[in-house]
Amino acid sequence: MEGKVRKEEAVDFLTKTVMEDVENETYSRPIATRFPPEPNGYLHIGSAYAIHVNAAIAEAFHGKMNLRFDDTNPLKEDMKYVEAIREDVRWLGLDLPVYFGSDYSEEIFEAALKLIRKGKAYVCDLSAEEMTEYRGTLTEPGKNSPYRERSVEDNLSLFHQMKEGRFPEGAKVLRAKIDMSSPNINLRDPVLYRIIHAEHYRTGSEWCVYPMYDFAHPIQDAIEGITHSLCSAEFRDHRPLYEWVLRELEVAEPPKQREFGRLNVSGMVTSKRYIRELVEGGFVDGWDDPRLPTLKGLRRRGVTPEGLRRFMQEVGMLRGSSTVDAAMLDHFIRQDLKDKSVAVMAVLNPLKVVITNYPKDQVEMLHLNHSDADPMLGGRDVPFSGELYIEREDFMEHPVPGFHRLFPGGEARLKGAYYVKCHHAVKDPETGEVKELHCTYDPETKSGTGFSGRKVKSTIHWVSAAHGVPAEIRLYGSLLKDAAPVAESDNDWAELVSPDSRIIYRQAIMEPWMKNASPDAKYQFIRQGYFCLDHKDLTGPVPIFNRMVSLKDSWKREASR
Repeated sequence: MEGKVRKEEAVDFLTKTVMEDVENETYSRPIATRFPPEPNGYLHIGSAYAIHVNAAIAEAFHGKMNLRFDDTNPLKEDMKYVEAIREDVRWLGLDLPVYFGSDYSEEIFEAALKLIRKGKAYVCDLSAEEMTEYRGTLTEPGKNSPYRERSVEDNLSLFHQMKEGRFPEGAKVLRAKIDMSSPNINLRDPVLYRIIHAEHYRTGSEWCVYPMYDFAHPIQDAIEGITHSLCSAEFRDHRPLYEWVLRELEVAEPPKQREFGRLNVSGMVTSKRYIRELVEGGFVDGWDDPRLPTLKGLRRRGVTPEGLRRFMQEVGMLRGSSTVDAAMLDHFIRQDLKDKSVAVMAVLNPLKVVITNYPKDQVEMLHLNHSDADPMLGGRDVPFSGELYIEREDFMEHPVPGFHRLFPGGEARLKGAYYVKCHHAVKDPETGEVKELHCTYDPETKSGTGFSGRKVKSTIHWVSAAHGVPAEIRLYGSLLKDAAPVAESDNDWAELVSPDSRIIYRQAIMEPWMKNASPDAKYQFIRQGYFCLDHKDLTGPVPIFNRMVSLKDSWKREASR
């Protein structure tokens, strides 16, 4: 059977579940999944994982996957979120058919009428506070609403009046009639419809009653022919309600809800509510801040969809919610970049070097490969002169044991150039800060000549002072402080956000080849990491580069299993 996964290939619980349905011919239609985001915010890495799970199952069984917007709450939804989500899904590499829950308004309303006629739903006048009081607790059963035994005729009449806008918000709701003593609180006569007098971003003022997600979702799945409604683990307790709705509506070959674990990443905030608090509180610079795990933030940081997909493939199908080390994500970003990025020299915190014995006004063009590992990637010519910039951290006036870069009397190689020896450090008379180094070079030590008269223990990168291109370089780290506890309720983000989550170097200098840096390219700044242009700030006085990931890789595949 086409699309059938062989038993020996099925290693995860979701694939096994679907495979059994295929083998038992549970459905007369192809396997179908869906991703149903609410258009009230932006997607994040947890959303990408949900997309990945649904797409993986659909692909494994040669089925289909829909993108359906769950737009049943006009108070928070906006077309800008629809467009942003569609863009993010395309960026992930998926071309999905697009549907809107609001297009099924008539069908969902008719489904509610069917339940009323069957005596399975009723209009309730309890206030929200009273309903909470009647619901009971985890250890105590609820009690029936005094409106629970209204006649079918009265319920039909009242529900139509709700639709016609005759009642204010909160005056009435439509509830399912299930079991107020059920141990599952979701089955204690849940609300199916509520009144909202607000303009819907797609349907305008056509409707003033809107279905709750738990009621609309199974109906939408059934309409679209979804076979497996795959959702995160927090919906597990909602599954009995999902099944109750389909059963009472007598849906043939009803879709199945199955749950997978929620993906969390250490140091990242993966709750849409918490991300909104960070954005609206000014703790980050909008939804696309590169420190956020929103797909917009990850894209702005330069993360590639290929690296993100490889990361999620390695995570696999999670049964329960799990927190993955951010080092694992960095590993797959790094793996994706190492063979497609050009290695260039950029000095983040410049310290001037004057080579006192280099011919004045001489400029020498030195050839550097784009990649030390793969010469086939080509190279470029880089100007070398008697005045250079090196990283300030590459000089130490009083070197500690093991420091092998420049210090008074110390010698190091300039990458692709010569050995230089430091003789003197010039200091600011007021602050005592080192302003520049006076060094000499040995012309016999030029790279590529085969010089072997002596060895030095370090190689440092540099940029010609006369030819360097100014830039702003931003290094991003974990948004939260180490082991910062994120509460279920109020969070003091001022205390939780790390002050070192973003470090900006505004006086950075890059080699002149970077003057024509492409917004689509990825670069390896030697010894610093992988970088890309900040596509949001391409028109500023100097180019801005964001670090995607450092060069150091601390994650090992064996350790993650």
